[in-house]
Amino acid sequence: MDSEISNNPALQEVLNTLEVDRKKIASTYTVCYTVFGIAALLIVGGLLIGAATVAIILSLIPIIVGIVMLFQIDGDAQKYKVAYKMNVVSTALKKINESLTFVPQSGLMEGEFIDSDLFTTEPDRYKTQDLISGTVDKTSFSFAEVHAEYKTETQTKNGTRTEWHTIFKGIIFVADFNKNFTVSTVVRPKSFGNTVGAWFSKNIFSFGNTEIVQLENTNFDNQFVTYSRNQIEARYILTPAMMERILDLNNKSDETISLSFISSKMYIAFPLSNNYFEAPIHTSLLVPDLLTDDLSIVQFMHDIVHELDLNTRIWGKG
Repeated sequence: MDSEISNNPALQEVLNTLEVDRKKIASTYTVCYTVFGIAALLIVGGLLIGAATVAIILSLIPIIVGIVMLFQIDGDAQKYKVAYKMNVVSTALKKINESLTFVPQSGLMEGEFIDSDLFTTEPDRYKTQDLISGTVDKTSFSFAEVHAEYKTETQTKNGTRTEWHTIFKGIIFVADFNKNFTVSTVVRPKSFGNTVGAWFSKNIFSFGNTEIVQLENTNFDNQFVTYSRNQIEARYILTPAMMERILDLNNKSDETISLSFISSKMYIAFPLSNNYFEAPIHTSLLVPDLLTDDLSIVQFMHDIVHELDLNTRIWGKG
């Protein structure tokens, strides 16, 4: 069992108690799935023998039973999920850093997501949760899960068809940079769209804050496009050492990261497909690797402060 659990008798006791709740919830869900399956078989069987009306009427019994059971267990399931986050995840985080706090119902506010300039599209639907905050030496930081989407509407012969598209799904990391920037500096992956935009900015005209910054690290410029309206400030931020640290951090990430430096904060967007810190329903809480993935991502975010050397104060706020 993970040392975070095996060395903490109080946490083991909490898990043992929650495991009883989990088994009850998982068993109820299994029964619900079974009765819904019976209802489906009744309908299919009725259609095959030409007794659809009778089959549909008979199938209503298991369908109603299943819905009632789902409704009754939903409250217990929600309490179990909250208890897992508050009593298990919150406690385990202290093994990494005593200052870490976990607020599952909070996240990165939508306004701050937009103002971060990490993305060029504003969301029409925005969800965020699982805010973790703390300090490493002199540097305060936080991060949260974010799913931002925009919608498109197409007129068809049957009416309006609405489709949702993901702008970003993953974790946004925010850290104090101890410098009040006069403008924003944004570092985005060198995708096709950003490359075309950068070419226009460099060769045709500059517009808004999309003036491209030419940096002296070829490898960095090959992977990212950097925008700022203040070339001097951008180069002060993106020193040769900082660019190398960002490249190292990017190499450790599954997908290419984006960064921005605004006001006195640094934002980093990590695209991720996993949904972390969720209580398992159909697998045991008593398995050895229960918290491995969750604590690994927290340790990764926590270590960014050292990876980027954010505790070294080369400026004072001014």
